[in-house]
Amino acid sequence: MTEPLLHPLLGVDPPRVGDWWLDARLAATPSGVAYTAHSEAGDHVMVLMLSEGATADAAAVDRFAGTVDRMHIDTVLARGGRGQQGGRLGHKYVAPADTPQPPVATPEASWVALAWDGTTAATAEAERVLAEVDLSWLPPKGTPSGPDYELPWVDKVRPGLARQWPLPWPGRHDRAGWLSILVSWLIMMLLMALAVLIAILIFQATPPQSPPPPVPTSASGSGGGSASPDSASPSPQSGSPSPDSASPSPDSASPSPASPAESPGPSASASSPTPDPRL
Repeated sequence: MTEPLLHPLLGVDPPRVGDWWLDARLAATPSGVAYTAHSEAGDHVMVLMLSEGATADAAAVDRFAGTVDRMHIDTVLARGGRGQQGGRLGHKYVAPADTPQPPVATPEASWVALAWDGTTAATAEAERVLAEVDLSWLPPKGTPSGPDYELPWVDKVRPGLARQWPLPWPGRHDRAGWLSILVSWLIMMLLMALAVLIAILIFQATPPQSPPPPVPTSASGSGGGSASPDSASPSPQSGSPSPDSASPSPDSASPSPASPAESPGPSASASSPTPDPRL
């Protein structure tokens, strides 16, 4: 059995549509894109999503919904987006849960998840459904003359809008498992412990610093040495005389008796005459 040719996803492709994470492209037409996808449980499906131009055309949305309603009930696993709530398989509609809506809401692209068996027959079925939307399967009627006709949105082949909540990690096209979250948490704890250890080592390696020298004073500069604060500033008692030193005491006014060794006795001073300086 021949396997279909898969193409890598492009930057314009959403990472997830509904409950399915996109894996690769199967087919692309002006009306939409067919993807291979998988669910959280590992079930593989084929997702068909209309393009931006086809989603904006109400007639194209109705043709897509009518084609899906004619399919077998076991083939259609889920559907969503614009114009997919009604019809025979309207109970397969999956409404987005707790998704914030912008003030000016752009219609969400119509999509359907079909059973996938990994064969080229599934790819052919996807191309048939997309051809029903852009009417490319219709043969020309009559003899072509004059300007050709094409759909007004045929140039808007960008995939339609698919809202996701919560937002996926940038650059990832799959949800992280519990093992990845645990490993990232352990790495974060290790980095925090390493940062604390580096900070401790940096502060421990800082050499001790001596305190700054005291501010020099005028007394210490003139004397050539360091003087204590008590010696540099005169005391208030030395600047102002005390009352006791201003008034002489009675004892200091009376002459004190001379000692016998310094003053001659009364007999010596009386017997020896004083010499005359004129002689």
